[in-house]
Amino acid sequence: MFRPPVNHAMRVLDRAFFRKTVPLAAARVIEDDQISRCRTSLGQDILHIDRISCVRSFPDDNSGEQWGRKALLLSPNIRPDDPSTWSSKLLELIEAKKVTITPYELNLSYDTWTYHDILSAIIPEDDQNELPTGFSIVGHVAHLNLREQYLPYKNLIAAVLLDKNPVIRTVINKIDDVGTENEYRTFKYELLAGDPSLQVEIKELDCTFRFDYSKVYWNSRLNTEHERLVDLFRPGEAVCDVMAGVGPFAVPAAKRRIFVWANDLNPDSYASLVDATSVNKVSQFLRAFNEDGRSFIRTSTQKLLADDRQVDVTPKVKRRSKEAEPSQSTESRPQMHMTQPRTFHHYVMNLPATAITFLDAFIGLYKGHEDLFSPYTSIRLPMVHVYCFSTKSDDNKAEKAKICKEISSRIGFAIQPNDEELEIWDVRDVAPQKRMFCASFRLPPEVAFR
Repeated sequence: MFRPPVNHAMRVLDRAFFRKTVPLAAARVIEDDQISRCRTSLGQDILHIDRISCVRSFPDDNSGEQWGRKALLLSPNIRPDDPSTWSSKLLELIEAKKVTITPYELNLSYDTWTYHDILSAIIPEDDQNELPTGFSIVGHVAHLNLREQYLPYKNLIAAVLLDKNPVIRTVINKIDDVGTENEYRTFKYELLAGDPSLQVEIKELDCTFRFDYSKVYWNSRLNTEHERLVDLFRPGEAVCDVMAGVGPFAVPAAKRRIFVWANDLNPDSYASLVDATSVNKVSQFLRAFNEDGRSFIRTSTQKLLADDRQVDVTPKVKRRSKEAEPSQSTESRPQMHMTQPRTFHHYVMNLPATAITFLDAFIGLYKGHEDLFSPYTSIRLPMVHVYCFSTKSDDNKAEKAKICKEISSRIGFAIQPNDEELEIWDVRDVAPQKRMFCASFRLPPEVAFR
């Protein structure tokens, strides 16, 4: 009764088709201010349907009867012309002249129903086993990855999606795999509906990012992973983000007073990273680079060794008045500084398709600088966080062994699944038989000093 009209032959969205009238009974109250009490008293007699308010207004009919303008829609099993369908509580309110029963025509329309409701009404039942309800939202852009069976309905799906989500102004559909033909991890897409501009602005981890979604890589589903990794870093540490993208790790880390050297090969990602550095006011802690990742691992490490840098972190004091006392002046406050470390504490390599192949760049990374690390000092060799893809299983044991083997072959040193400081984190499923992992391990001295 309350479902939308069905038309499985529809190929162009006809919003007017979904108009529908449902005959109901309504309990009209004598005094409008009694509407809440009557609603509570009637309980299950009231119409309970999502997105349909049971409280309705009646126009003044000038009949001379002293009934209010508010009414409560009643359950469909209650008929206005059949007292045998009225409950004892409803009869009680009628006899007390608190309400009267009247017919009511409930008008429903396209706006009444959800995205899922409308798609269920227009996509043939044979294709409804997994309706395309999952999609990514990046700023004002809805990013679909439609299966082949839904491609004939792609324009319908996009039109409904645009209507039902106020924040969405653009709907696109991916037409290839990320990175299939582009080393920058961008993808080919088709515009299905709305504004053709993919210039977006988003917020994540209290940071603002602005970029052209068609030219850089961004995945909103990695929000929790970005936060998880950044939480591992400590203020005053130095982090080398080798494949930084637009900065989802780098910018939040810099905002926490972590020294970040962030790099990306994609000139557009680099430009957005520079913009994010400025917009989020983290230029003191973040340096952006546009280089090849493999060479950046080595060049950034060598440059940091020679880079003496201090950052003024003296808290700023807001003067309450223009005539602030000299004692309140910032000049009289002792300055506070943070010194940039000479070695990185963490290397982040978020390019899961190929990042493991870059690990040979760590061989001999600190050769000749053994005296900078334990046991000569309290400084430990850095942690490496490398993202990768693998198969999936219930316990991930086979996958962990395989990832360790791949890492070991690249660095020429055995990394074992039971190593004390090894963690292989299950990030997310990316396909039915494909999972994304983050392997974190401490760089062995046998590799770093070789």
